[in-house]
Amino acid sequence: MPDLDAVDRRLVARLQGGFPICERPYAEAAADLGIDEGELIVRLGRLLEARVLTRFGPMYQVERLGGAFVLAALAVPEECYDAVAEAVNARPEVAHNYRREHALNMWFVLATETPEGIPAAIGKIEAAIGLPVFAFPKEREYFVEMKLEARV
Repeated sequence: MPDLDAVDRRLVARLQGGFPICERPYAEAAADLGIDEGELIVRLGRLLEARVLTRFGPMYQVERLGGAFVLAALAVPEECYDAVAEAVNARPEVAHNYRREHALNMWFVLATETPEGIPAAIGKIEAAIGLPVFAFPKEREYFVEMKLEARV
């Protein structure tokens, strides 16, 4: 874990909500932090490269854009877990793949441009790995705003 200075910690906090929507959002966010745009971009790149941040980008409600997503799970034998994870993660529709201590030990999100893309993606994954994918469609939606504090 790299050392985070006070600017890095403020940057992480700033990026977790209310990122400016304007012609030069990085310049505006940098000004709020008392640094210039170039420094913000360098720091952001360093935080992503060091995996302090794993992602930086907007969150979309894919259904409002005509797409779909579903939580999916697999029961993966331990001896082939890494190979299955690699095959699943190779699919462009897959995000947020996590190992769990459960009979269904691999959980991931499938997101597609259309609702019809979900069964197609599931079929491709099942064909590639030889295991059934269990899909759990959303029944209700909740908004939980989670912000994390960057500490040293």
